[in-house]
This record gives sequence, C-alpha cells and structure tokens, in this order.
Amino acid sequence: MCDRRIGSTGEAIRTAVAAGYRSLSEVGVSSVIVDACGDAEAAAEGAVLASFLYQTFKTEKKDRPDIVPHTETDRDAWKRGVALAEAQNLARELMETPANHLTPTIFAQRAKDVLEPLGVSVTPHDATWAQERRMGAFLSVTRGSAEPPVFLELSYDGAEQGQQHLALVGKGVTFDAGGISLKPSKGMEAMRADMGGAACVVGALHAIATLKLPLNVKAYIPLCENLPSGTATKPGDVITAANGKTIQVDNTDAEGRLILADALHFACLDKPRALVDMATLTGAMSVALGGGAAGAFSSSDELWHAMQAAGMTTGDRVWRMPLWQVYSKQVTEHGMADVHNLGKYEREAGSCTAASFLQQFVTCEHWMHLDIAGVMENRDEVPYLSKGMSGRPTRTIVQFAHLIASGQTQL
Repeated sequence: MCDRRIGSTGEAIRTAVAAGYRSLSEVGVSSVIVDACGDAEAAAEGAVLASFLYQTFKTEKKDRPDIVPHTETDRDAWKRGVALAEAQNLARELMETPANHLTPTIFAQRAKDVLEPLGVSVTPHDATWAQERRMGAFLSVTRGSAEPPVFLELSYDGAEQGQQHLALVGKGVTFDAGGISLKPSKGMEAMRADMGGAACVVGALHAIATLKLPLNVKAYIPLCENLPSGTATKPGDVITAANGKTIQVDNTDAEGRLILADALHFACLDKPRALVDMATLTGAMSVALGGGAAGAFSSSDELWHAMQAAGMTTGDRVWRMPLWQVYSKQVTEHGMADVHNLGKYEREAGSCTAASFLQQFVTCEHWMHLDIAGVMENRDEVPYLSKGMSGRPTRTIVQFAHLIASGQTQL
C-alpha cells in the first residue's frame, strides 16, 4: 500500500486520469495507456474506477477500452491501485443489481463465487441457525418477506493463527420497502442498494485477500428483505435481541439497526482487535453531511484517528460525529422496552440516536459505526466516479486494514 497520497495530490491524479479515460472511451479507442503521473496507485484507481459501467441487463453493451500501464510505471503500486479500484467496483456492481437478481440467497452465493478463490472462507447460516442463537432482532425484520434470510460469516486468515482479528459488519438489507411503515414510492427503487454496507464488506475483503495483507479478518453480514405482509413486524411490537435486551419497534423502517444489533453482539463474542460496521442507516446522515463523507461514530480515539488517516489517503473521507449520553438516553429512557428503535424526539439527531442504539449491543473496546447513507449514491461529489451507486467507503476500509496490518496504528 502507498502512504504518500496524502492530501489533494492523489485526488487530482485520480480525477485527471478518469477524465482522460472517459474522453478516449467516447471516441472509440480500444485501449488506453495510462501514465503514472507520479503516483501509479492513484492513476490505476482513477482509470479502473472510471471504466465501471453497469450494463448487465442491456442487450447492446458499450465496449470499454482496455487499461494499459505505461512501460515505466511502478508495477507493484499499479497492481495495488487496480486491486483497490476493482474492489470498489465490485461493491458498486452489487449495489446496482436489482433486488430480484440479488436476494439474500443469491448475495451469499455471489460472495462465495468471488471470495473463495482468493482463500476467504464463506459460511452462510439459515434462519434456524439464527433462531438457535436467539437473534430475534434480525429475524423480526425478515418476517414480512418470502425470501429466506441468510447470516453470512466470512473469514480471511492472513496472519498467524491466534492473532487477534479485525471484525467487519455490513448491513445487508437487499431491498428495503420499509415494512409496515412503508416508504414513499418515489425513490424506492434505490433501496436495492440498502445492502451497501454488506457490499463494501465483500469488496474490502476482496482487496484484502488479493493484496494478501498480513492480517486476520472476520466479517458478519445479516442478509434479508424488509417488506410489508400479514406476517411482518408491526409498529409497537416488542422483540428480544440476541444479547437479551428487549426492543420496542415503533417504526419498521428503522430496521437496519435491528439486524445490526444481533450481528454486532455476535461479532463481539469473538473478541476482535477492532470492530467496524458499515450501514446505509439513516436519512439524517445525508442531511448532515450529504455525499462529502461518511459519518463515523466511535468512543475509541485510536480507532477514529486510524480511520481518519485512511480516509485522507484514499480521498474517501470520514467525519466524526458525536456519540454522547444525551443521545443514548433518547433510546433507553422511553417506551416499554429496554431500548427503543427510534430516538425520543424521532427526527432530531436521527443518525446520532441510531448510533447510540447500536452501542447498546457492543461490548468491544474499539468499535466504530460508519453511517454511509449519504455516500450511497454518487451525484457529482466524486468526479472520478460515474453517477449511480458508489461503493464507498471500500478503499478506505482496505487502507484502514493496511494500517493495522503494518503496525501504523496503536490498535
């Protein structure tokens, strides 16, 4: 991994190379030779990210020029850039895929197909397995759908056996209609990407394994759909999570935190070195930060500093948000259960109360929640990405893993 792309230099190279690639694509060239521009890793990222075009269901597909590095390019740095960009493109592909073509079962199989050849262990668990572990929060969200849920466990062993691992958790709602608390129809089609956290976890593991980082990584992905039906969870229901806490569900569209609750509890049982979850969790995050950065919530300063450094290197930044008692009280001190899936004042500080909800199910010392709802889609915030699902912050997670593997953080 290259640590010299701090500040705006790497961003400028990615943007310039992407613009050049797109311009040459439009005139119909068959291949593009890419100069390193002083940073082969960033140049490769710009070209490969710009080459992404989701056209799986187009009968007539546009040709994309081959990408060829200049003969004097640092090949190791180039390969790293390609691996990082391909990982993000994998996440983009998963997020773009229509929900009828990426059910929980299909997602799990897709993860197997792309990760097992790289040496990553992929183990899907069914509803019975989740019931045996009393994952009532996760299973409450799945009740309205005819598609069976899947709890996916992934494991990459890049370091010595017994060395403490990094844990990743990704929200995997493959389609979110809101359940009984039905979403408005406008824009609902984008909820095929409500598994963006899960997609970024798969993408990050793809790069980590490709680059053979000397680190052990375990990942946990609860996969399901959130749909309304006669069997769906109803507003006002009380459920019990795997850690024994009861949850009052007053809005079934606040479902991501429910499936993450059981996944976070399960991840902590393995005593990870650090735990990071990613989720397209709240619209409030989009209001707060837009598409400029993912919101980061953590009580661990060491973890925050490492993730911030990773984001500065990749250009895919994170911004620290407050995780204070004033917000945790709003999810623990009202309602009829131990925890409420909405903050006391509902719309106020929605991303902060959602993070505080998740904190009730975490027993790890070093934990971070990344709310990636605002960066789910790219409009024009990132010039080297096309419009559509972004796959962010896949590269930042890989860089973060590199910092841990190389001993550049105190975690």
